[in-house]
Amino acid sequence: MRAIGYQTPLPIENPASLQDIDLPKPVLTGRDLLVEIRAVSVNPVDTKVRRSATPEAGQWRVLGWDAAGIVVGTGPEVTDFSVGDEVFYAGAINRPGTNAEFHLVDERIVGRKPHSLNWAEAAALPLTAITAWEMLFDRLDIRRPVPGTTSSILIIGGAGGVSSMAIQLAKVLTDITVIATASRPETQDWVRSLGADYVIDHGKPLAEQVAALPTGAPGFVFSTTQTDRHLAEIVELLAPQGHFGLIDDPAELNAVSLKRKSLSLHWELMFTRSLFGTLDISAQGKLLNDVSRLVDEGRLRTTLGKNLGAITAANLREAHALIESGQAKGKIVLEGFPA
Repeated sequence: MRAIGYQTPLPIENPASLQDIDLPKPVLTGRDLLVEIRAVSVNPVDTKVRRSATPEAGQWRVLGWDAAGIVVGTGPEVTDFSVGDEVFYAGAINRPGTNAEFHLVDERIVGRKPHSLNWAEAAALPLTAITAWEMLFDRLDIRRPVPGTTSSILIIGGAGGVSSMAIQLAKVLTDITVIATASRPETQDWVRSLGADYVIDHGKPLAEQVAALPTGAPGFVFSTTQTDRHLAEIVELLAPQGHFGLIDDPAELNAVSLKRKSLSLHWELMFTRSLFGTLDISAQGKLLNDVSRLVDEGRLRTTLGKNLGAITAANLREAHALIESGQAKGKIVLEGFPA
């Protein structure tokens, strides 16, 4: 089968950083689905793994986690899906990725593709939807207000893929006030279109801008990028007994400053359930089905920002370069393999 992979971590400008290759078609076992891939999206985790993880000598590492496609085979223990089902999912970080014609995935982390979306629109959603959902409702628990606050959340890096889903989910599923950060006119318009109640500039001091809003000190902060840069401001602007969550990877994170306000810290990785086979692993499949239903009801929309065309090494290198530039808005998607 056709796939895209690498053998050595290299800068994305190097043609060998991602290459068109041919691999054997995977073999089904257990609760796995064999999915014929129709579209994939690219996430920051793809670029991080490509730059840092070296495959075993002579082996190829295939990246890619978000995918939408058709089930073409089922393992002997599969109970919830059949051949022909249209699905979307975010895969597992400890297994081969979705940048291939065929892919194996545990049925428990798979959702049914929204009927109202095409392949590219659906592929933009899973990883960011799972990350945003788990942070908002499993980690921060935004449905439980912090005493003395007016129930508001600050989302830092509002135009990114995860934030784009977090803004929507918070507005659709709760009555919380959403403050989002964006620094350019086009990204500010983007987050407003997703439902943000207030928009501030993360290129300027955050605490001063939040203090000028009528919301009062927020009880929740969700930081998706540059957390190390904003940490002091986050501690200053959060309400006492507030909740602070992040998903990026600062070089260091000193939590001492959180003590005075009794702030809680939540670090989200959406791969945890699949990586450790947790007892609640099926929660990801269930939440993806909820997302699918909300999309088909017209309450959530895809966050697809750019479709770069066919699933090829050249197009994937372009997608990685765009993500590494920090200028991406919404999700970058590739669709279909060349004829």
